[in-house]
Amino acid sequence: MVTRGSASTFLTAHSTIGLDTNVLIYFVQAHPRYGPWCRALFERISRDQTAAATSVVSLLEVLVEPCRREELTLVQAFYALLSGYPGLKWLPLTLDVSDAAAQLRARYHLSTPDAIQIATAIEAGATGFIGNDNGFRKVKEIECLVLDDVV
Repeated sequence: MVTRGSASTFLTAHSTIGLDTNVLIYFVQAHPRYGPWCRALFERISRDQTAAATSVVSLLEVLVEPCRREELTLVQAFYALLSGYPGLKWLPLTLDVSDAAAQLRARYHLSTPDAIQIATAIEAGATGFIGNDNGFRKVKEIECLVLDDVV
């Protein structure tokens, strides 16, 4: 677990990080609590100070609610911003990632999307992962920063 004072240390310690879907949502929607921190993170990413990776599953997840509410403008905003964001690498769901995700899900009782995100980050060579789910605190294979602990 990463403490509030060590969030900047976390970011400088990891040249490549994995991102959970909620980090993308907080950034695009300028979440009142998490948005400023996520905006600063994405500025680091765009300046090549930190490389970032996420699963294509993230795009599916961020688009569900806007699609459900038929908010085409928000769907387009998410897609336009995230699909070509500099420094953000999108990785496919492969057999290797699926196998690793199954093992993580079994070991830590993570949800399927969370296990996919962690496995994708590891596959991308990330040594750190940022999300906001309590289950990430249990993961041992990669250092996880839970936003509620630092924001």
